[in-house]
Amino acid sequence: MGPVLNGLSKLQSVENRLRAAKAKLTRCRRNVVIQENQVRSLQNALAAKKEEIQLTQVQYDRLELELRSRDEDIARLRAALNTAKTNKEYAAVLTQLNTTKADNSKNESQILDLLKDIEADQAECKEIQKQIEEQKQLLEKTRGESTLLAGKYEAEIQHIQQEWNAAAKDIPAEHLEIFRRVAETYDGQAVAEIVTPDDKKKAHSCGGCFMMITFESVNLLMSRDEIIRCPNCTRILVLADSQG
Repeated sequence: MGPVLNGLSKLQSVENRLRAAKAKLTRCRRNVVIQENQVRSLQNALAAKKEEIQLTQVQYDRLELELRSRDEDIARLRAALNTAKTNKEYAAVLTQLNTTKADNSKNESQILDLLKDIEADQAECKEIQKQIEEQKQLLEKTRGESTLLAGKYEAEIQHIQQEWNAAAKDIPAEHLEIFRRVAETYDGQAVAEIVTPDDKKKAHSCGGCFMMITFESVNLLMSRDEIIRCPNCTRILVLADSQG
């Protein structure tokens, strides 16, 4: 291969390293975002649980108020029993008293259940708060590690970018533009080596998409220093070192 295709092949090698370094930086920063999201999720769960406790407490307070009101009714009805003048009046008051007591008994049972729910939810809140504190500590640790690693990866990216610029310097502008466009399409993989079959009767293929490459294209690459692209995936084709 001539200087143009050799240059593009070398540029592809640097491009791979550059994208790998950028991917490491992205993952490093993503770890912080993941930890932040976990803290936020726990905080939202805690807020939802506290709201649930408030709603249960409102119901509890309402039943407590009803219970106190019925206690007053029971005291009044008991007094009325002592002043009843006829059996009929006594029986009516007694029926009302027993009904009020039964309602109170239901209220007391509901109040106990609500109290258990509140206690259970409060215990859950404490557990969630504990998890939040633990997650915050982990987040701070991750942030510290991420800051150190990010600095390392940024320096690595800067160094590789300088190599990329040096490798791209002698490549004609129109060829470099083709490289950039194809690289954006295939996550940086703009150049593909032609795969040569062991059996000479079989066709060559593109190392990117593995579709057939004609013998004419292979011969052109052997004799000319110009860009030939895969008719299927449009990657820039080059010969392997053993072929070139």
